[in-house]
This record gives sequence, structure tokens and C-alpha cells, in this order.
Amino acid sequence: MTPPLKIAIAGAGGRMGKTLIEAVVQRADVLLSGALEHAASLVLGNSVAANVRISADAGAVLKGCDVLIDFTRPDASLPLIGACAEHGVKMVIGTTGYDEAGKAAIRAAAERTAIVFAANYSVGVNLTFHILDTVARVLNEGYDVEIIEAHHRHKIDAPSGTALRMGEVVANALGRDLRECAVYGREGQTGARNGQTIGFATVRGGDIVGDHTVLFAGEGERVEITHKASGRMTFAAGAVRAAVWLAQRDKGLFDMQDVLGLRHDTV
Repeated sequence: MTPPLKIAIAGAGGRMGKTLIEAVVQRADVLLSGALEHAASLVLGNSVAANVRISADAGAVLKGCDVLIDFTRPDASLPLIGACAEHGVKMVIGTTGYDEAGKAAIRAAAERTAIVFAANYSVGVNLTFHILDTVARVLNEGYDVEIIEAHHRHKIDAPSGTALRMGEVVANALGRDLRECAVYGREGQTGARNGQTIGFATVRGGDIVGDHTVLFAGEGERVEITHKASGRMTFAAGAVRAAVWLAQRDKGLFDMQDVLGLRHDTV
């Protein structure tokens, strides 16, 4: 009988960390082997499951796991990425807001271990990425593209990683470079809209888990592709699914399109 996959959670004391722990505990084919927090955390030593307490000892946590799931912040995540690569621990990264140096570090680590790095782990959101590629290829003339996203008041990066990924999918489908065509804010006398741009609007407030809409606005009609999350479990369940999928990979950089078999060569 194959032993269960041993999964550890970084940021175990946070909102997403707690949900990830719940998602792991709910599955019979995986085992929660560790829970990691920073050294100043007030929850160190708290029990989160049978024989698992929250620890600040990253070395010990990594030594006891097959896959680390990390939904934290770039400054906390980057040292763990290097440590996972060094110890051959696979990694599911849901942290967003990395700069180019951080993304380069992830790519380098993936040459030594297997990593799933995605802007969003919801199965529905990843299906939406797939749909957006098709819609953008059909509505490739005469439609202005705007992306509107909303999240809770505690989110620290904007636009969200999911919104940016939606923009990348649409831009790639239209043969554009998002770095050149994105507009992240409008104020004052902006003039007429440039039809080649992709606009972003960000809302922050309350406890909104995550709403994303991509609007294709043409003359006489508009098409809106929307995904709304009502709870964090959808992201946590997808992350655990990615961890199980990684068990069959030795190294390489993947995302949820790979996990779900939705990969377009052009996306």
C-alpha cells in the first residue's frame, strides 16, 4: 500500500493557512506532516492536527514532508523556495506579488525540484483562463477589454495575481504584450480610449474573497466573463490537488493549467 503524501503548510496561522490545513485533513490520501509560521508568531506551539503543532523550525518541517504548500508573502516565501530546492521538497506556491527577481528564483528552484506556481488554484478560475483564451481569439477586433477585480481589505497587492494572469491570457491570445498595453488607472483628462489597451480596475473592501470580471465591450454588445469566490476552500482544495499531482513529477515548473490538463500551447 502506498503511504500517504506528506504535506506541510507555510503560514499555518493565517486565514488561508487554516483553510489549507482543513483541506489536507479532509483527504484520506494525504497526511498533514507539518505547520510552519514565522518566529514571532503568537500561535507557535498550537496544535492544528494529531501530532502536528505550529513550528518556526523550517528545517524540521521540510525534513518531514514531501510537498510544502506556501500561501504567504514573497519575503517569507523566497527563503522557503531555496530551502525546498536544496532538500528536494516539492512545492505548491500560491503566494502572489513577486518581483522579477523572485520569479527568477522560482524558475531556478524548479530546475532542482518540482513546483506548481499559479496565480489562482480554484478549478473554476483556471477553467475561466481557458475560456478567456477562446473568447479573446473570437472577439479580436472591435472590442475593448477591461478587467475588474475585488478583494478583501487585507490584500496587500494590486491588481491581484489572478487579474494579471487574466490579462496575460487575453493579451497573448490577441498577440499583444501586457507589459506594453496594460493601463492600471485612469484619472483626469485621459482622452479617448486606445483600443489596443487592456484596462484594470481594483476594488478593496470588507471580506470579499475574490471577484474577477473580464469585460469585452463592443459596439452594441458586451460580453462579460465572471468568476466569484464565496469561500477560500475552493483555492485550498485546488492547491492540495496540485500537491497530489506533483507527486509524479521530479522537477520542473508547472501551473494549474498543467494540473487540470487544460494547457494551450499558446497560453
